[in-house]
Amino acid sequence: MPTPQEIRRWQQYLADERAEAAVYRDLAQRRTGEEREILLALAEAEGRHEAHWRELLGDQVGTPRRGDLRTRALGFLARRFGSVFVLALAQRAEARSPYEADTDATRSMAADERIHEEVVRGLAARGRNRLSGTFRAAIFGANDGLVSNLALVMGIGATGVSSAVILATGLAGLLAGALSMAAGEFVSIRSQRELLEASNPNPDAGAALLYLDVDANELALVYRARGMSVADAEAKALRVMRNLRLDRTDEVPVIDQHEEIGTARAAAFSSFGFFASGALIPVLPYLFGLQGVVAVLVSAFVVGLALLGTGAVVGLLSGGPPLRRALRQLAIGYGAATITYLLGLLLGGIVG
Repeated sequence: MPTPQEIRRWQQYLADERAEAAVYRDLAQRRTGEEREILLALAEAEGRHEAHWRELLGDQVGTPRRGDLRTRALGFLARRFGSVFVLALAQRAEARSPYEADTDATRSMAADERIHEEVVRGLAARGRNRLSGTFRAAIFGANDGLVSNLALVMGIGATGVSSAVILATGLAGLLAGALSMAAGEFVSIRSQRELLEASNPNPDAGAALLYLDVDANELALVYRARGMSVADAEAKALRVMRNLRLDRTDEVPVIDQHEEIGTARAAAFSSFGFFASGALIPVLPYLFGLQGVVAVLVSAFVVGLALLGTGAVVGLLSGGPPLRRALRQLAIGYGAATITYLLGLLLGGIVG
């Protein structure tokens, strides 16, 4: 007979499997095509795990329990957003599966959870690729606005100038930095896309295939130049030429890398908006009339909260530990601000 502790653990596992299956079904409702099919298959797999715990519990299934807090939070987000954030969180949830250390779970269940993590990682990677360019600009812009304007405000404040001068300096830094970030992102993304476009195959090259000598041609070199092994390139070239002889069409492969970069305009607007939002936070105490050390401490505190938030978001989306990323962001921001503050004290002493 199972012990009361074992029954409670199995009941919790059963509740968690139900909740995870519901998360995948909720996500599937917001997807179409292949992604929808994959998510529904994951929900079906969680259903198999649910059946295992039902069989062990027998007539002691009891009143249905609620899933753990993390899984319930995932369900809430999946029903309302269905975004890459939820997939990133689901990836971490699959990685924390306790089945490998639990003798009551089968080895195949533990293996399933490992594979589920990789499946969700692949789905999350699609979303990360779709937003990577704009997201990078947003996070970089917000973090740069927070750190640079906090450092600017603290450095100027340490020289002993009036609060009005600090506020004016902070607002000028906000506008100048936001415009600079937007211009820099636009030029950077545009230039990178132009470089990649120069590497894309000429669309007219496909038409030349019809006139190639079947027995002597350089088509295999095209595939080798794009990364295929000699054997694979020759096999691909033979297959293409065979299809041509059967009056079927094929074309030179195009490697599209633009999706991971994002558009220049979106990155510029994102960078401008998030830099301005981040740079506004350090000057808020001065806008509300605070002065002196109090204004500096309040500014540092609210910026610290914002840095923790941006670091946690990066951690969630990257599949890493959010707390560690948040603390790293905080340490970098405070380190830069502290150095600038000390330089401001030194400069104030020299000028004074």
